[in-house]
Amino acid sequence: MTMTTVPLTSALLRGALDLQTTARGLVPRRLPAWEVAQAGDGQLAMAESQPSGVRLVMATAATTLELDTIPTKREYAGAPRRPDGVYELLVDGEPFGRSTADGGDVVAIDMATGGFEHRPGAPATVRFDGLPAGEKRVELWLPHDETTVLVALRADAPVDPVPADAPVWLHHGSSISHGSNATHPTGTWPAVAARLAGVDLLNLGFGGSALLDPFVARVVRDTPADRISLKLGINVVNQDLMRARAFRTAVHGYLDTIRDGHPTTPLLVVSPVLCPMHEEVPGPSGFDTSALAEGRLSFVATGDPAEVAAGKLTLRVVREVLREVVEQRAADDPALFHLDGRELYGEGDAEALPLPDALHPDGATHRLMGERFARLAFGDGGPLAR
Repeated sequence: MTMTTVPLTSALLRGALDLQTTARGLVPRRLPAWEVAQAGDGQLAMAESQPSGVRLVMATAATTLELDTIPTKREYAGAPRRPDGVYELLVDGEPFGRSTADGGDVVAIDMATGGFEHRPGAPATVRFDGLPAGEKRVELWLPHDETTVLVALRADAPVDPVPADAPVWLHHGSSISHGSNATHPTGTWPAVAARLAGVDLLNLGFGGSALLDPFVARVVRDTPADRISLKLGINVVNQDLMRARAFRTAVHGYLDTIRDGHPTTPLLVVSPVLCPMHEEVPGPSGFDTSALAEGRLSFVATGDPAEVAAGKLTLRVVREVLREVVEQRAADDPALFHLDGRELYGEGDAEALPLPDALHPDGATHRLMGERFARLAFGDGGPLAR
């Protein structure tokens, strides 16, 4: 068997808006560099560099593929070691295999102080062999929760890019859309929904960073897409970022900007899924110190419900504002729609499928949410139906 190096180019990548060249390799980015610089926020920089929904898509007769990669592992002081990110291979749309990459860089984070240490590591090789013979479509999904440097790609047969052949669905949201607590890259709820609906996913879900930033709205405005959805609200609450008055006008401004570039594209605004700790208690969210003492990572709401009357945001208030804004605008915008996030995960689900860290769904809940979104948004009569 002879392995040949395949040039890593943007033509092979789906789900990334930029491909950054570094001294160590290529880093798929889900936001342009200028936007990350505007934010000046390490959380956003980390989140958008984690390639949720990013995959290498190729046509090939290869039976063996190898990817040299430098993943970035995260360690949280006092918390259990996080599972390694998963590389997932699909052949002609069907799951074929999963693998992880040893080694790589490590970012050690102290949640109490906000400090961190970056320890560089060596590249690792992820290998998939035994692929079916003959020409086929191969998708190599990158870990949704690990920054990934692509060093080299090898195959035992020629590899060609695959032209886009499905409508593009651009989705923006928080860590839940990013895939927090999902177990593998095609298991995030947007990936589940996209595969069921037969659309080409561009996932702009950023952990802790769905904050109605104007520069994100400009990126959505300027990015070609056939369907758009925005899942808004939870990060604004758990960061205690703004009051109800500012939130209402920020949502209007966000939609104004997006409509400048997508005046008639179907646009679905999704409110937060159920999160019991923030339904009636405003933010900010904090780490549950008692859970940390037990070696668990969990969150608590630290706001004062008495301040809601003065404009502090809870999820109940956020949902009301989003519904009112969409209803007001939809009179003149027939392609604008609203979905209550509790239809994806609501009170009837919380007992059977509790949020393991009080904030993020587990893998089974991601699948349930993806299946429901595919039906409600892309199914017959849905706002994003083909």
